[in-house]
Amino acid sequence: MAEKAIVLRGKVVSGVGSFAYWIGQLQDYYERKTGMVLYPGTLNLKLDSDYSLPKKVIRLEASEYGGRVSVSIVPCSIQGRKAFLLRTDANENGQGDHPKTIIEIATDVRLRDLFQLQDGDSLEVTIAPEWATQQAPKR
Repeated sequence: MAEKAIVLRGKVVSGVGSFAYWIGQLQDYYERKTGMVLYPGTLNLKLDSDYSLPKKVIRLEASEYGGRVSVSIVPCSIQGRKAFLLRTDANENGQGDHPKTIIEIATDVRLRDLFQLQDGDSLEVTIAPEWATQQAPKR
């Protein structure tokens, strides 16, 4: 059975600024994982319901950079632009700064500027079929 893309719909909300700092500090690591130089910051979207990460993700492990926070990275697109959903393990486990209704999207530009977004604006993020599965990856 072919997998389907997942479309997440949410409203733009302000964040706490943690990823802005850490993307800037760890730019080389994020570039190696994503193939893209990410703008230091994310666009936060508040969904109507919780979103749990798929089983297949790209991982930036804390041990890789000598830190304490590991991050899951899921390729996606926003308004047709290649992007990445970023979520810390703490946020995925319900122990972080954000509930699971918040997703954070990173790409190579500041999305608020590119799309002239303000808090409360509605937006969609598409997770491609190969990354959307909730099943364990085949080995």
